[in-house]
Amino acid sequence: MSRALVVKVTAGADAPERCAQAFTVAATALASGVDVSLWLTGESSWFALPGRAAEFELPHAAPLSDLLISLLSAGRVTLCTQCAARREIVEADVLPGVRIAGAAAFVEEVLTDNVQALVY
Repeated sequence: MSRALVVKVTAGADAPERCAQAFTVAATALASGVDVSLWLTGESSWFALPGRAAEFELPHAAPLSDLLISLLSAGRVTLCTQCAARREIVEADVLPGVRIAGAAAFVEEVLTDNVQALVY
């Protein structure tokens, strides 16, 4: 039986290494055939907006925009409801494929059988 991975990233440009690690782990798992769900919370919420991931730079790290594209195409990407509201981000603002959902949806995902959750 295969396991799924839920990655919650709380860091953005404020903690670039932690942010890049979360995206890299999620994209690597996806490329390995794992069912992946990425949650954007806190400062990573900004990456739900068009062009924001392309602005992110970290030496020796894969481009965040490339990782996000792969996650949007073959995984799931969710923006935290409260985090979006605090930043005045609405559904019409986000990249195609990004959903906005809250804590209840996150808890439901991580409590599903055969799911591993990681928080960065």
